[in-house]
Amino acid sequence: MIKKAILPVAGLGTRFLPASKSIPKEMVTVVDRPAIEYVVREAVAAGIEQIILVTHSSKASIENYFDRNFELETTLENKKKFDLLKEITEILPPHVSVISVRQPQPLGLGHAVLCAKDVIGEDDFAVLLPDVLVKDNDPVNDLSLMIQRFNASQSSQIMVEAVPDHLVDQYGIVDVVASPAEGESIKMQGIVEKPAVGTAPSNLSVVGRYVLPAKIMQLLEITPKGAGNEIQLTDAIAELQKTETVEAYRMKGQTFDCGSKLGYLKAVLHYGVDHPKLGEDFKVLIQELAL
Repeated sequence: MIKKAILPVAGLGTRFLPASKSIPKEMVTVVDRPAIEYVVREAVAAGIEQIILVTHSSKASIENYFDRNFELETTLENKKKFDLLKEITEILPPHVSVISVRQPQPLGLGHAVLCAKDVIGEDDFAVLLPDVLVKDNDPVNDLSLMIQRFNASQSSQIMVEAVPDHLVDQYGIVDVVASPAEGESIKMQGIVEKPAVGTAPSNLSVVGRYVLPAKIMQLLEITPKGAGNEIQLTDAIAELQKTETVEAYRMKGQTFDCGSKLGYLKAVLHYGVDHPKLGEDFKVLIQELAL
């Protein structure tokens, strides 16, 4: 069973400047909690028990968020603010741990994943890019289904979603023989980075969720620098495809790119209207602004 997940959070978040100048972009709140918590919750709901943050010296606030704060907890308890106390002490279930490793240089996603090699060991694992929030309406989320498929087939899983044909040049697009139904996987022949409109092998873009075998670490160690002079995870996956099946899993949920300002605002709207306490009032506010 896959119990470990890597979350690369070392990036400087230049798309989110000026806010990310002093606040990690992963800590910008979506409604009432930081974006990174939604990603961690997604992983925990899929059965992950160890979250591995690949981080940077400027991102200590992320580690602190998932740690206990005795002074704050004591203050809330003394003031009998038990609802708030419950919220901050139940951010993580007791059986889930968060650990951090440093990425000393910004050498790409593949390098970030490789930085967690010693923690992963011989275990298969998931990778979740924290810029992307995945909102699932089903009790069993997409990551859970990817892990189930990996366990059944031992084939690596790459999450994809359909995008409009005229936007394929903005994404990594997978090459598949046919488009799978939502919630299903199909053998992947390759990934084409930002193909020209009219030349794309499909309209299925890579989302930022992966379920991978431990051996991908060995491939990353020998993967040369590629696009952007960085070690690319997709290059290692392409090498893995020479000997093993890699599948594209078509998601059922909805994604929000919180690395971009407009994507972040879209996430706030969607998560805001579903908030158990604020949702109804937030809907009224939206209606007022729309007039």
